Amino acid sequence: MDVDRTYDIFVIGGGINGCGIARDAAGRGLSVALAEKGDLASATSSASTKLFHGGLRYLEYFEVRLVREALQEREVLLRAMPHISWPMRFVLPYHPDMRFEGETPVSRLLGTVMPWLRGRRPAWLIRAGLALYDGLGGRQVLPGTTKLDLRTAPEGAPLQDRFETAYEYSDCWIEDSRLVALNARDAAERGARIMTRCAVTAARREDGHWRVETENGAFRARMLVNAAGPWVGDVIAHKVRSNSTDRVRLVRGSHIVTPRLYAHDKCYFFQGEDGRIIFAIPYETDFTLIGTTDADHPDPSVPPVCTPEERDYLIAFANRYFARQLGPEDVVWTYSGVRPLHDDGSRSATAATRDYTLKVETAGGAPLLNVFGGKITTYRRLAESALERIGAHLQVDEGPWTAGAPLPGGDFPVDGVPRLIAGLRADHPWLEERQARRLVRAYGTEAAEILRGASGPGDLGRDFGGDLTEAELRWLIEKEFARTAEDVLWRRSKLGLRLSAEEAAALDEWMAGRG
Repeated sequence: MDVDRTYDIFVIGGGINGCGIARDAAGRGLSVALAEKGDLASATSSASTKLFHGGLRYLEYFEVRLVREALQEREVLLRAMPHISWPMRFVLPYHPDMRFEGETPVSRLLGTVMPWLRGRRPAWLIRAGLALYDGLGGRQVLPGTTKLDLRTAPEGAPLQDRFETAYEYSDCWIEDSRLVALNARDAAERGARIMTRCAVTAARREDGHWRVETENGAFRARMLVNAAGPWVGDVIAHKVRSNSTDRVRLVRGSHIVTPRLYAHDKCYFFQGEDGRIIFAIPYETDFTLIGTTDADHPDPSVPPVCTPEERDYLIAFANRYFARQLGPEDVVWTYSGVRPLHDDGSRSATAATRDYTLKVETAGGAPLLNVFGGKITTYRRLAESALERIGAHLQVDEGPWTAGAPLPGGDFPVDGVPRLIAGLRADHPWLEERQARRLVRAYGTEAAEILRGASGPGDLGRDFGGDLTEAELRWLIEKEFARTAEDVLWRRSKLGLRLSAEEAAALDEWMAGRG
């Protein structure tokens, strides 16, 4: 019970928005408590397509502000976390049968002005969109768009012969759930109280403050931040019992993972004849990630899963591009997440805005900030906007600070990963290159801390498989809030793709024994 202390803000939700707000607020000197009912990033924030991107397709909805902000953020974030994020080139093959999604404003406009196009995406329009995409963000690190001849370029080898031309542009990869864990850890190191497995059961205004009831006790706060993701509407209706008229729209996005489909390290951006798009992305060295779908999801209490229909849709979509034809037997893993979008009344899930909406309620006394929507790319800007709203009600002495502040382990140059790997292996010659690369990509400069004092593999303790050692597990438990094998294998890493069921069970037993 912590009712004797009054926090400045109490955050509900341990996804990227909640942890980003907690970190920003703690860094400005506010006292912060955050409660997450499961593990960090256990819902939407670990089920993204793993990209920092502007959202090229959002230009078709004229969401220029959202795209500009996301494009500007790519390089800010890249510099702050070069271990878990890195530049990636995207190959967009062109063919005359490309179509617009029927509801886009651009499609409707062209249908009126140029009815002879019959919904097709002409090459000149794609070039114009990419030129705008290149220009909106003020690129400094990422290269611009180029044109590829797929008949001779290696990027054409995995594709069907009918594709002769492609456009190649830049975006970035991000390890999404590690991003959340590192934001939470940085927030905690700046004084925030981060509580996982701590569900909020009720919250009410009391004597000008919030009294927040959780499974682990009661807390007092001057302001409440509802960043509960898919459960933001549930918190409004059932936890704080607000009369807010704002509604959340839940949109499910599903992905499939297959063995690696091509040798190079670039992503494919595929456009379908139905106007939809999917990505095919190099994943965890030996795999390819394909996604995503867009489907309304009726209830946040129903866990999202990739349905057989969604799996088959993604397979059929990829099969229209790749020379190698996929079947259900090629899928080694699927995952699905729910995007909690602000309900703007769009008819289709695809058309619903991905922009974020922040609403403050003050009726009844202590303020409540509700967070709707957002993209993982704009989480830091969302947090800054949230602090502007918070500053209107609480005294916030410090200004924005996160743009130039690296996350833990990210204090090295954008192009510094090869040097870190080489340095780690020079200090530990027994370390295999693959293991050194994985450690640097997960922990950056802190990989050396995990290995400190080890003169051989035996000094790292038990090996649980997939080169996951006891030394790394201790770090994840002590520094990154990991409590179960699932936390480690599917959120702090993706080693679940490499460990057998027996190895995963042994890991879970070992972690449970520590409790």
